[in-house]
Amino acid sequence: MPNIGVPGLIIILVIALIVFGPSKLPQLGKAVGQTLREFKNSTKDIVDEVAEEFKLDDKEAKKKN
Repeated sequence: MPNIGVPGLIIILVIALIVFGPSKLPQLGKAVGQTLREFKNSTKDIVDEVAEEFKLDDKEAKKKN
């Protein structure tokens, strides 16, 4: 997927302004931000769990050798 760039961002913002109106944009931005934050926290938790499992597997493998 190619980078959007500044002109593409401006076009997206203008379309969002037309579709949602100026009063709804702050609410929409807040909702998107909260969703991204939750997604980031969830993926971080999953990565931490997987990393912990690998650490446990490595410790068990070292004990066997």
